[in-house]
Amino acid sequence: MTGFTPAPPAAGCRNAPVLKERGQREVFCGLTGIIWLHRKMQDAFFLVVGSRTCAHLLQSAAGVMIFAEPRFGTAILEEKDLAGLADANAELDREVDRLLARRPDIKQLFLVGSCPSEVIKLDLHRAAERLTERHAPHVRVMNYSGSGIETTFTEGEDACLATMVPTLPATDERQLLMVGALPDVVEDQALSLLAEMGVAPVRCLPAHRAAEAPGVGAHTVVALTQPFLNETAAGLERRGARILPAPFPFGEEGTTAWLWAVAQEFGVSPETFAKVTDAPRARARKAIAAAAETLGGKSIFFFPDSQLEIPLARFLTRECGMTAVEVGAPFINKQIVGPDLDLLAEGPVIAEGQDVDLQLDRCRAARPDLTVCGLGLANPLESEGMTTKWAIELVFTPVHFYEQAGDLAGLFARPLRRRAILAGLEGAA
Repeated sequence: MTGFTPAPPAAGCRNAPVLKERGQREVFCGLTGIIWLHRKMQDAFFLVVGSRTCAHLLQSAAGVMIFAEPRFGTAILEEKDLAGLADANAELDREVDRLLARRPDIKQLFLVGSCPSEVIKLDLHRAAERLTERHAPHVRVMNYSGSGIETTFTEGEDACLATMVPTLPATDERQLLMVGALPDVVEDQALSLLAEMGVAPVRCLPAHRAAEAPGVGAHTVVALTQPFLNETAAGLERRGARILPAPFPFGEEGTTAWLWAVAQEFGVSPETFAKVTDAPRARARKAIAAAAETLGGKSIFFFPDSQLEIPLARFLTRECGMTAVEVGAPFINKQIVGPDLDLLAEGPVIAEGQDVDLQLDRCRAARPDLTVCGLGLANPLESEGMTTKWAIELVFTPVHFYEQAGDLAGLFARPLRRRAILAGLEGAA
């Protein structure tokens, strides 16, 4: 038993030429991250400073139950605010005072800009500093931008976590910091595997509550769970932490490689590693095999949307037998996704950024079996007879680590199965 090292292809994509495009983009808004962050951070509140359109987006996308009191809201800017005719700072202070008086459970308040400061006529960074002084020590007020002009939708989480990094306490403790918002059931599975291997202490960012916020320092080793945390990773490095290079924990192979990187860092023996991982690895392989019967031999095309594209392409080509035609990503940070690029066999176009019309032309010419894209492109492509998968679903659904590996593969198999059933019905008619 020698641990685990994934067998790389003859030539990976780390050094492959990258097609860089800068044109019209088709992306979801960075405010979307609030929908999963507010569920994760139990004593946080997200106050979006924006228009009624932003309020409608969150209300419709989040699907909050009528009996639940959500941990997000919108401070709506009226025309007089946008025209600079009202003292927006005074109005914001008044709304925050009302909110905190009504919700004493709030310990972290995020002011989230729906547009750049030049548009909303508010410097939210200065407003956050002012409100922190006003409400300390009970509440810490922070800010970040969720503007769709500036960000793709997963960058909302990155911006949120990045703004938290400077506020984390300093520590000299040697620790593993697991970074990225995961569904509780997935986080619990990951922590259980690490505990069984003897890796300790393990902290999480974001934490469930402000009082549980992890420290960070020179002896902090960071294991990223999401490939879109570019600014967060950079901020942690500035605090002295070290980012652990590893493929992302999607599928059996990716999860095993991620865990093995942690195990090597913390001196876990190959025997202990095998004892902990052999059974869940076998379950994951069996679950993936069921979906791979549908996915094997099929081609896939990724539009740049979630920043999960490169690790998912690695998973689908190596574990599900698919062929990647093009793998587009909004940004490619090789420090973070390099290990996945090493395992992605050379062949697909690797594209960074987007010129949506040119990319649509390439997609239509390739006619892939499955296209992964945003909501704005999915329906038009479906009307042209192409099969699509919504990229945003990959963030809302538990897909990390062993027990979710089959579900992850199933997300891609279902559209193909649906298309086959519809084709059969049309043929019978």
